[in-house]
Amino acid sequence: MALHNVWIATASDGLVRADQIVGIGTHQTPRLAGKPAHWLFYVNVAVPAGSGTPGGWDVGILNRTIVQCSQQPTEAPVQLAQLLSHLDATGAAGLVEARYSGPRGNGGDTAEVDLGFTPFPVLAAQSRIHAVQPQPPADRT
Repeated sequence: MALHNVWIATASDGLVRADQIVGIGTHQTPRLAGKPAHWLFYVNVAVPAGSGTPGGWDVGILNRTIVQCSQQPTEAPVQLAQLLSHLDATGAAGLVEARYSGPRGNGGDTAEVDLGFTPFPVLAAQSRIHAVQPQPPADRT
């Protein structure tokens, strides 16, 4: 993927550059005392993440949550993959954002996640590049 100019907003970790993503998925968090379980829609980033234990070092993949839902966002991973594929094909530059918009359908057993893309504004060449004009070499005669 050549998505080095596309960024994805995460729920709490800032932005992730889209060309660093190696996986997209969902999983349910455990139910805790007094708190219901939630579903996380996340991306896997191509960097190792690890932690030390007395038995050694445990290295795993790094997940970044895009949005948290009360129901499983079953269609969100495919929708994000399709969007990224389209943005890659068009050479886009901008920000992808996801928003949980509530239960999907009549049964409400899956979540609706809206994905949006905001292109970066195009800046005039003068405001982006402040090039110094080359000077001819000094005459040393």
